Amino acid sequence: MTSVLVVDDEPSFIEALSVGLRREGFEVRTAADGRAALAEISGSEPDLILLDVMLPGMSGLDVCREIRKTTQVPLIMVTARGEEIDAVVGLEVGADDYVCKPYRMRELVARMRAVLRRASPQPSEPEATCLVEGDVTLDIDRHELRVRGELVSLALKEFELLAYLLANAGRVVTRDSLMQNVWGYNYVGDTKTIDVHVKRLRAKIEDDPSDPQRITTIRGLGYRYERSVTS
Repeated sequence: MTSVLVVDDEPSFIEALSVGLRREGFEVRTAADGRAALAEISGSEPDLILLDVMLPGMSGLDVCREIRKTTQVPLIMVTARGEEIDAVVGLEVGADDYVCKPYRMRELVARMRAVLRRASPQPSEPEATCLVEGDVTLDIDRHELRVRGELVSLALKEFELLAYLLANAGRVVTRDSLMQNVWGYNYVGDTKTIDVHVKRLRAKIEDDPSDPQRITTIRGLGYRYERSVTS
């Protein structure tokens, strides 16, 4: 049974959500604050985390940062404010997706299952087990990225995005193409998530993320991974 850790400080919300998720076949664990959530994860890592932004003491964003130091467990950020900044910052610190309260249970479960599907190992194509451009090597089978021989940690969606860009190195990849081929036709979020993930990738593989030479922006179209860029 798929286990979900719900991190929220509202007892009535946790109770209602837990009932709904159990009806959908999930095993539900709960934590009322960030410290309790980190302790819960260290004891036994869940399959997915629903993390509220507004938590007492340690904010959900800080909790997400701590979680990403040790694990890439699928994580959906939840915000009651509905402000764009919460969603964008949540993605920047490592969340895989976000939802805004109030939401429909059907939508939440769809997002959860989409994130879980993306996190499940997918069979790689025999002819594309390793993608190399200059000093960047992406090993599909091992799910590893090396830049100048150094191992670099990537979240699942960052890995999938880089794989698609590398597979199309030298060609312009439109935002629509990225949304369809990396996030999938059933993705219910918006295209802002592409920009956030590209920014996170640049921070990990570019010499100067503010002046990217590997992943360049093609205004009005999308992005292009430049061929054989080395420092």
